[in-house]
Amino acid sequence: MPSRDFSLHGAIDLGARQAAAKKQQERQAKGGAGAGGDSGAYVVDVTDQTFNTEVVERSRTVPVLVDFWADWCGPCKQLGPILEKLADEAAGKWILAKVDIDANPALAQYMQQMGVRGIPFVAAVVGGQLLPFLNGAAPEPQVRQAIDQLFEALAKEGILPEDAGPEAQEEPGQAPLDPVYGAAEEALRSGDLDTAKAAFQKILEGSPQDTEAKRGLALVDLSLRVGSLDAQSVMQKAADQPGDVQAQIEASDIELVSGQIEEAFDRLLSAVRRTAGDDRDAARKHLLKLFEVLPPDDPRVGKARRGLQSALF
Repeated sequence: MPSRDFSLHGAIDLGARQAAAKKQQERQAKGGAGAGGDSGAYVVDVTDQTFNTEVVERSRTVPVLVDFWADWCGPCKQLGPILEKLADEAAGKWILAKVDIDANPALAQYMQQMGVRGIPFVAAVVGGQLLPFLNGAAPEPQVRQAIDQLFEALAKEGILPEDAGPEAQEEPGQAPLDPVYGAAEEALRSGDLDTAKAAFQKILEGSPQDTEAKRGLALVDLSLRVGSLDAQSVMQKAADQPGDVQAQIEASDIELVSGQIEEAFDRLLSAVRRTAGDDRDAARKHLLKLFEVLPPDDPRVGKARRGLQSALF
C-alpha cells in the first residue's frame, strides 16, 4: 500500500500555525485596508510549515511578495500596512505573504542564510524562485514604484508565470477523500487536530496494524504536543541544560516540525548515549515515537534505528 500524504507540512505546526490562523481571521474580520475590502484573499500569514504550499507552490501561478517582520520591529509596523494596502489594490495580481520571524525560526534562519541581517525585509517569489526585493521601510509612493518596477523587469525577462493574474486565485479542486481516511483527512485540512486524532484512533480500533493510520496519529500527537510550546524558549533551555532529558525531548519535537529531522533524531540519540536508567528509557521511547511520524522506509529512520541499536548495545 503506497504511503499517504500525511505530511509534516500539512498536518502539524507549532503555535505558529494557530497564531497565523488567528491573524488571518482578524484580517478578514477587519475587511482589509484597500477599497476592495477583501485583503483576506490577498494577504496570508504563513509559517515554517505552510511556506512551501502558500508561497513556493503558489508562486508558480501568481507572484508572491514575502514580508519578514516581527512585533518588536518599529519599521515593520510602518511597511506592513503599506504592503497590505497595495496587495489589496492589486486584487490578486500578486499575493502578500507575512512571516513573523519570532514564531518561525526555520524561516528566520533561512533569511539569515541569504545574508539578510535586519528587518523589515521583503522577498519576491516567482515561479518557485526567491529574489531579494526590499530592505527596510519606505514611504508608500516609493514602495508602490518599486513594486511596479519589479514586475516590469520580471515581465521583460519573461520570468512571470504565464497564467499569473486575478483569475489564478481560484482555489484548485480538492482531491477526493479516501472513504477510510476521509474524516481524518477532512479534519486535518480544517486544522481540527482533536477530531483528526479521534478519526485515526477509530481506524486503528478496527485495523490495529494500519501503518498509515498509525503515522497519521503520530503526526497529530506531535502537533498537539508542540502546540503550546514556545520554540525559542524550548531550544534555549535545551542548549543551556544538555543533561535535562525532558528539555531534549521537547527540543526534538520542535526540530522535527521545523523540518530538521536528522537533527531531532541525533539529539535523542545523544541523550540515549549519555544517560542511564529512566532518563535513557525516556529518550529511547520518544525517539521510537518520532520514527512513527515518517514513512517506515524513510532512509533517515533506518539510519537512526541503526544508531539507536549501536547506542544501546
